[in-house]
Amino acid sequence: MRRGIAALGVFAAATALAACNGNTTPTTNSSENSNETLATLTIWADDTRFSQVQSFAEDFTASTGVAVNVVQKSESDMDTEFTTQVPTGNGPDLIVMAHDKLGALVSNGVVAPVDLGQAKDQFADVAVKAVTYNGQTYGVPYAVESVALVRNNALTQDTPTTYDDMIASGKKTGVEYPFIIQMGDKGDPYHFYGFQTSFGAPVFNTNADGEYTSELAMGGSGGTDFANWLKAQGDAGIISPSITGDIAKQAFLDGKAAYTVTGPWNVAAFRDNKMDVSVLSVPSAGSQAAQPFVGVQMFYQSAKSANPVAAKQFFNYLATPEAQEKMQQLGGRASAMPSVAAKSDDQDIKDFAKVAEAGALAPAIPAMGSVWNYWGQTEANIVTGTETPAEGWATMINNINNAIASK
Repeated sequence: MRRGIAALGVFAAATALAACNGNTTPTTNSSENSNETLATLTIWADDTRFSQVQSFAEDFTASTGVAVNVVQKSESDMDTEFTTQVPTGNGPDLIVMAHDKLGALVSNGVVAPVDLGQAKDQFADVAVKAVTYNGQTYGVPYAVESVALVRNNALTQDTPTTYDDMIASGKKTGVEYPFIIQMGDKGDPYHFYGFQTSFGAPVFNTNADGEYTSELAMGGSGGTDFANWLKAQGDAGIISPSITGDIAKQAFLDGKAAYTVTGPWNVAAFRDNKMDVSVLSVPSAGSQAAQPFVGVQMFYQSAKSANPVAAKQFFNYLATPEAQEKMQQLGGRASAMPSVAAKSDDQDIKDFAKVAEAGALAPAIPAMGSVWNYWGQTEANIVTGTETPAEGWATMINNINNAIASK
């Protein structure tokens, strides 16, 4: 979520995994070489990535002669279906998903280790961390993604480094929202995480190897300071659970906001609307640097793949700058290889890559599943005054610790 490794020789007589197609309508890229039937590699991809992987697979087949069967799956339950099907031998050879599923997939024994080899040094550090679990690497990364501060250049040319400076700058423009960020009635810890980390309150502690542990780190004074900040911003009318993702996006599109925190998915829409925008680092609200969550897209290998040699050949191909550039063009997301992102003609890709390099990897450990609901709802409740900052945050920490312990 790569680099130059010599391709393996083409091999014969492996058949497609018909059972893994389910009720989908797969697209098969096939090839022949000297009348020899080549191995077929089956890949599951969700609705968003399907066409991207399909196009990429055509290039892979043309280059290697290995046919690829790309099967479209629903993003909402693809990981669950994968976990269920792999032990039966009916899953795919590879699956493409975000890195945050890694911990659960490893715990369930459904993915195989993958050696990044010499390509490892060409990936961004955050991308290597994303595919690493308990000291072992699983799968190959191809893209990094995070939110960033987005500025409406028609309203201001300021580049604020602190939250307070940003608000002051936004107010000078005279628009309705000096700054707008989505929250919703269930909260949105993902979009607010950069501000939280600037108070020294990361979600989990890390061990000596830099991997997340299940010990919460967002309690203590840092967490309380962030909670107090949330309440102050709510009282000032700057952030609100009434601001959904759609509302925040439309307000920015309509020129009613000077700044917003969002990701490349919305920046593409801003560009389509002929807006002049810039992608900047998230400003610090506390005394430390703001580190938004970084997500990494990656290909995993099934622990029961019927075609492990073909899977290795696919990974070798994926680990090249040329393949990385292709996926970057197809997906519109910064490559997991900094050198590829830096050469892009798309300034947004370059800028998002810089923000991601300084961000914090989203935890992929199973304990993260116990965090989101309590976390988001507490943030929303603090902003509305339903819970007081210090007590509400402390109760949240206690509830999350109990949920983790009960797993």
